[in-house]
Amino acid sequence: MFIFDAHLDMAWNATEWVRDLMLPVAKIREFEQHYDKIIPGPCTVSWPELQRGRVGLIIATLLPRHHRKDKPLTFPQSREACYAMAHGQLAYYRAMIARGVLREVHNKATLDQHLAEWLALPPGEPAIGQPPLGFILSMEGSTPILYPEQIEDWFRAGLRLLGPAHYWPAPYCFGTGSEGGFNEDGKRLLREMDRVGMLLDVTHLADQSFWDAMEIYQGPCIASHHNCRSLVPADRQLTDDQIKELIRRGSVIGAAFDNWMIRPGWKIGVSDPSTVQMTHIVDHIDHICQLAGNANHCGIGSDLDGGFGKEQSPSDLDTIADLHKMADLLTARGYSSQDVEKVMWRNFVEFFQRVWK
Repeated sequence: MFIFDAHLDMAWNATEWVRDLMLPVAKIREFEQHYDKIIPGPCTVSWPELQRGRVGLIIATLLPRHHRKDKPLTFPQSREACYAMAHGQLAYYRAMIARGVLREVHNKATLDQHLAEWLALPPGEPAIGQPPLGFILSMEGSTPILYPEQIEDWFRAGLRLLGPAHYWPAPYCFGTGSEGGFNEDGKRLLREMDRVGMLLDVTHLADQSFWDAMEIYQGPCIASHHNCRSLVPADRQLTDDQIKELIRRGSVIGAAFDNWMIRPGWKIGVSDPSTVQMTHIVDHIDHICQLAGNANHCGIGSDLDGGFGKEQSPSDLDTIADLHKMADLLTARGYSSQDVEKVMWRNFVEFFQRVWK
């Protein structure tokens, strides 16, 4: 089955972890096993692995951060350095396009063309080689945007989605682990996004920033990688009221595959990974479907290799090629084949087809 993954930090993995993502996951793991306490855990994603799993379309990020044990060193202290990092990651994606591995999907025409090629592939076979993998360009955190009016420059560069916050306070608003709303520059940022057609990703927004965005930003929005606070209490998760607001706005919410977001009480580096399986992700998907009364607002936003590896992913997932197991788990939970297809790819694809008229 064709699969859409709404959140992967591919360029960050290639540049921050110096990974050759053209290699099979097994080869990357073999190389990295020699470097203790530097790499977070066994990787799960590479370009061949996405092809093998028929994950044919992804939202790929620009992520201006490092991975440091000392949190103050995680994010560059200079906004200009963040700007340079984001452009460096953009250059990586462009290099993969030139190599024939990737195809940029940035409007309805390119989306429809890409989808037609992938859906024409013979069913049940790995999609090795052609067609290229499709990606929609997103930015996680707004530090590379030096002033609100620069949104237009980034849109021209191919950026189609922006998540204004990541962790802690951001230049324009507040993110996970902090509290507060959008400042005056942030409100201008949201209005500029509306003006140029930049889509909003509400992921990581602090609660007040979330509700500010819902009031100010009038365009389409998604939650690329979020689970449910009623199942796992934490400010990283969506409340039921937030989920209902996103449903009202026609949004799609991607289920995240990071263990501490999946089961309550699971602690990084402490808890047993075997206690989390993909069926627990279905719990979050089902909760949203029950709130909506349908399966029209759920998808997959795995965030695999988003600063963690297999050690912090569901135990029945070895690599991203195992995302296909979600289809059987949804079927076992009573979802129809049409609804399974919606969750696996159709909801996100139809969202972009709708907003990119």
